[in-house]
Amino acid sequence: MMMMMGETWTQLGSAIASIMFLWAMLHQYFPQTLHDSILAYIHRLVNFLSPNIQIRFHEFSGEYFKRSEAYAAIKTYLSDKSSRKAKNLGAEVVEDSTQSVVLSMDENEEVTDEYKGVKLRWVSKKNVAPQQSISWYPNTEDNRYYKLTFHKSHREFVTGTYLPHVLQDGKAIKVRNRQRKLYTNNPSQNWEGYKARKWNHVAFEHPSTFDTLALESKKKEEIMNDLTKFSKGKEYYKKIGKAWKRGYLIYGPPGTGKSSMIAAMANHLEYDIYDLELAAVKDNTELWRLLIETTGKSIIVIEHIDCSLDLTGQRKKEKKKEKAEEAKDPISKMTKEEEEEGEERKSKVTLSGLLNFIDGLWSACGGERIVVFTTNFVEKLDPTLIRRVRMDKHIELSYCCFEAFKVLAKNYLDVDSHQLFATIGHLFEETNMTPADVAENLRPKSLNEDVETCLKNLIEALERAKEEARKKAEEEVRLKAEKEEKEKQEEEEEDVKDNESLSKEVKETVEVVKDDEALAKMLKENGVIV
Repeated sequence: MMMMMGETWTQLGSAIASIMFLWAMLHQYFPQTLHDSILAYIHRLVNFLSPNIQIRFHEFSGEYFKRSEAYAAIKTYLSDKSSRKAKNLGAEVVEDSTQSVVLSMDENEEVTDEYKGVKLRWVSKKNVAPQQSISWYPNTEDNRYYKLTFHKSHREFVTGTYLPHVLQDGKAIKVRNRQRKLYTNNPSQNWEGYKARKWNHVAFEHPSTFDTLALESKKKEEIMNDLTKFSKGKEYYKKIGKAWKRGYLIYGPPGTGKSSMIAAMANHLEYDIYDLELAAVKDNTELWRLLIETTGKSIIVIEHIDCSLDLTGQRKKEKKKEKAEEAKDPISKMTKEEEEEGEERKSKVTLSGLLNFIDGLWSACGGERIVVFTTNFVEKLDPTLIRRVRMDKHIELSYCCFEAFKVLAKNYLDVDSHQLFATIGHLFEETNMTPADVAENLRPKSLNEDVETCLKNLIEALERAKEEARKKAEEEVRLKAEKEEKEKQEEEEEDVKDNESLSKEVKETVEVVKDDEALAKMLKENGVIV
């Protein structure tokens, strides 16, 4: 038996040596064209005999100096499987990612993936160009690639189902692992130059969530359901022929949690935030250029839209009024001219431009965007700006209620119930206080303050607010009564003046009549006594 195995190994070694000798002769004595032709025929023979199909995904393809999106998605998709199955791994630090180190397959490493019962083999490879050269662009013959191998019977399944799944899942993983950002726009004079950007950003790390938001649970659930439905509505928006975007108008008194609501929305959807400062945008063209630079899975926010720009035509009315006043008071003309020079440098974004930004043709650039307006005074906004087609959902944030208070008590004091809750509940029914003021009164001011002390502080604040509201209401009633009384007196004085004026006119008429003897005689004959 041992002799037979020895003979077999001897024959195998002899065969390998013969092949190597023939290969060396082929390289040395045959021309390159014949050499390439022989290799091509050998490759065809292997492909004919092999039941497998191979697909390569190169790192750089198409436009030079641009990494293939397919390669990046596959790398992300395989990263989890690589860390669990592969023995040789490559580690790299990825910018703008929540993961400090990302593991991937090293060169010539192989992993097996199974999807819907079909096994597929991925191999990480690298081509090395025969000649090295200095170039700004990567050589397509010298880059990394992934090779996918599968049985030819699964061709349609791989091309029609598996590969779309890999690319979609890879992109989704990348989005989940990315470091979310908070952007703000640069003034246009800073857009040009080396590494100039239209948007600056910082890491978005706001902790607000719907769990910590001081709001009624029913309203929270309604908003979360609306957001989730939007984020999963790509096919629905395509079906109805609308851009994949949604508008939210958030309004209410100061301190009711509008900014916290936006942060909670972003955390719920895992979206970036673009905080757009309209006053820094010169005109409509710049506004549209900024829109193009935003990415999908983002919330575009314009806070205090009523204060950002004059979009209702009031600016023209005020200028006409100012010109009339200047004609009467020429001393202030020089000051007004200086102010007008400043006005020329201010934003010229129009209502029409903003409407195009929200739901015009430009709004269809990209997808999966939410536009949010906030305001303290919704009545000041132009109706065309906030109608339902543009601001699809209106969210009113009002004063703190008892249910919202319990959320804040849990956040700040970590309590679900207390004997003082009943008193606080009655006070909320009798007075108004914003969630921001409630939170400030609940927050312990020192290490010595316990739960009961903080709740008593809130009760005192509510009672003060109740007393101030009562005094304010009484003052308003008094001022209203005084105003009505004053108006009544002015009306009476006006009536007296009218009567005196009428009497005077009658007397003057009588005197005229008396002076005219003929007219007086005629009136006397007709029974009129003067």
